[in-house]
Amino acid sequence: DKATDPSIPEENWECIQRFCDQVNADTEGPSLAPRLLAHKIQSPQEMEALHALTVLETCVNNCGERFHHEIAKFRFLNELIKVLSPKYYGTWSSEKVKSRVTEVIFSWTVWFPQEVKIRDAYQMLKKQGIVKEDPKVPEDKILPPPSPRPQNSIFDTDEEKSKLLARLLKSNHSEDLQAANRLIKSMIKEEQEKSAKVSRRVNTITEVSENVKHMDELLENYKRQELSKSDHETLQTLFQRCEKLRPLLFRLASETVDDDEALGK
Repeated sequence: DKATDPSIPEENWECIQRFCDQVNADTEGPSLAPRLLAHKIQSPQEMEALHALTVLETCVNNCGERFHHEIAKFRFLNELIKVLSPKYYGTWSSEKVKSRVTEVIFSWTVWFPQEVKIRDAYQMLKKQGIVKEDPKVPEDKILPPPSPRPQNSIFDTDEEKSKLLARLLKSNHSEDLQAANRLIKSMIKEEQEKSAKVSRRVNTITEVSENVKHMDELLENYKRQELSKSDHETLQTLFQRCEKLRPLLFRLASETVDDDEALGK
């Protein structure tokens, strides 16, 4: 009630943070909180609904996978859709609230691409003409890192950046939230580049291993008998391909000095 008090025009960040802490501390928190928030988001008082949406977004940032799982259920998504739908509260909900709800659902389709129900709910809103076009999410909007994250994610391994991010997200200054948004985007880009590098290394090692194995087989045959013309050509092709891959392997090895297992491979 304090975190969504409609008589206060500014967000009460202390209460919002305490609400998030309560959600994390209580075993039932992640399943109870979305129901409480849905009720507040549907409030006829614009300020109460807007505050509740801020609390919701802050919970998405701070309350982890179990909370993400609850908001991705149709049971909760339908409560948000009611705010937009003319069949329910859409006729009297303010444009500001409807706009924020649309933004929230759209941003989740970007941040939680693995949650099919969120995407389905958003597509249904577009199909019914309730949402005419994708909203432009403002720069200072709080955006959560995607979940679940891979093991050894940069969000876990880069302690310095993670601490900075946590500090920025707790701030109630618009410029800090903008900085947090930029930091999240750069960390995700870094994570994607790291993942692409690993994928390239695995693919290269696999190709080299298969080529060498094939060459060994042909050379074993060559020891026993003359190779056919086509086998000779295959052997030559494999040799040339391996020659081309050699410098790439050296480069990949020099990039992998911090990972003993990968370097061993």
